[in-house]
Amino acid sequence: MARRKIVAGNWKMNMTPSQAVKLVEELKPLVVSDSVDVVYCVPAIDIVPVVEAVKGTNVQIGAENMYFEEKGAYTGEISAEMLVDAGVKYVVIGHSERRDYFKEDDALLNKKVKKAIEAGLTPILCCGESLEQREMGVTLDWIRLQIKSDLAGVAAADVANMVIAYEPIWAIGTGKTATSDQAQEVCGAIRECIKEIYDEATAEAVRIQYGGSVNAGNAAELFAKPDIDGGLVGGASLKADFGKIVNY
Repeated sequence: MARRKIVAGNWKMNMTPSQAVKLVEELKPLVVSDSVDVVYCVPAIDIVPVVEAVKGTNVQIGAENMYFEEKGAYTGEISAEMLVDAGVKYVVIGHSERRDYFKEDDALLNKKVKKAIEAGLTPILCCGESLEQREMGVTLDWIRLQIKSDLAGVAAADVANMVIAYEPIWAIGTGKTATSDQAQEVCGAIRECIKEIYDEATAEAVRIQYGGSVNAGNAAELFAKPDIDGGLVGGASLKADFGKIVNY
């Protein structure tokens, strides 16, 4: 059975609540699809109005981050339970910006993955290498380390239902895109790594996205690759082009 494509927009720190609702209204007729899962991963303050704005559409809402504790003295953090109660279905975990700017390590991300799954959220787990790591020839070693660390102790059935996003750091927001062959090589290696850790059925079920300057011009070629099941889209998710990516 073929894996269903998933195209998620990562809005990052963009869009006030009123701007977010306006954008949703503009995108509504453009992102209609019966064959692709469409997700908007929005800033925390936008979640409630955007969940309301997409009611009755094919779009589901994701959060850009969450904490692994259920409640308590964690000023500024948001729990999985809060997200679920607000209508969120997906959560981005381990984006390179979180790893870099906020020093999130694999031990922390492993806790987040487990908590998201426990709460009924679908993690979109990000992994990726720097330009320096690619030039050193350690891309696949680095990605495998991230995957194995972040999924330690996670059950096969849960992995089969989650999403993994390969985002080469050197291609995020730079306008540089991995070639479709480069992206396929790494996404294929991720699937092979899942097969090693778990089994072939789990590897065949998990959906793997490519992210890193995905746009309307390159989406079709990227998504045509056998191990690329859609995209995690940054800047292009904030404009009409997102509809072209969904319906490539």
